[in-house]
Amino acid sequence: MSLAHGVSGARTPQSRKIVNAGKTLLLSHSEDLPENMIDAVGTRHAPAPNARIVSLVPSLTELLFDLGLGPRIVGRTGYCIHPAPAVRRVKSVGGPKRVNLRAFAALAPTHAILNIDENPKAVAEEIARLGVTPVVTHPIDVDDNLALYRLLGGLFGRTQEAALLIDRFTAARRALAHTARALPPRRVLYLIWMKPWMTVSTDTYVSRLLATVNWQTIGDDPHRRYPTVQIDERLVADADLILFGTEPFPFRERHLSDFVERFPGAAGKVHFADGEMLSWYGSRAVAALDYLGGLASRLTPPAA
Repeated sequence: MSLAHGVSGARTPQSRKIVNAGKTLLLSHSEDLPENMIDAVGTRHAPAPNARIVSLVPSLTELLFDLGLGPRIVGRTGYCIHPAPAVRRVKSVGGPKRVNLRAFAALAPTHAILNIDENPKAVAEEIARLGVTPVVTHPIDVDDNLALYRLLGGLFGRTQEAALLIDRFTAARRALAHTARALPPRRVLYLIWMKPWMTVSTDTYVSRLLATVNWQTIGDDPHRRYPTVQIDERLVADADLILFGTEPFPFRERHLSDFVERFPGAAGKVHFADGEMLSWYGSRAVAALDYLGGLASRLTPPAA
């Protein structure tokens, strides 16, 4: 999706000023924030500025804090580690896939933030049975972050903060598009797990983000979004780059060394990639766009 289509759209409202944290700031997209909030499963939500929120998605916990919603967050998962140390003061309700429903209910939440990839459908159903409103997200394209900012900002009474985030994302997206014009197409094997080896299909946020710098992921499986992959010399030869994401599997230097020893054709192709930067949608996406531009520029060989 192009920058113009995903961010600018048909109308660019005239900038206006607001005062935030004692500073006068320019907003250029605040009028685009929707009055009606519809989530990834088509549920229309009413504004809830006094909500009690449990976030079951680490990247969205970070986004909620960045929207100024820290006081409204009453629960999180044990994998929600940003922003530290503020997030540590929020009670944990288990993991994204195994929620302690007793601990969850004890927090008396009104809303729970979920994601189609992160949280099983059964968890959403159990939460709904408790009388809590599930807000389901599913960003796939990089520009889906814009709708995410609007949804959570509008739903929880943080439209000005969301508008500021939209402006920051827009600027970062534009800068990356400029950088990408000088980058050649490259075929990338992006690894997220070992034993078995796993990668990302093209219908994932990671793959779509990499595509913004003309990197095409390989090892795709049309039936699985995070498929296992059989690595051999042929696949290694097909890759221009082999990236080891630092999450969810905690790859270390020894893993890269062992990989090259097993597949000598990978020499010079293997590199670490910051897994949080490349897989965490939400407010992290702003920094991720800058990170990816730098990474792609660094890993692009000089022109002959």
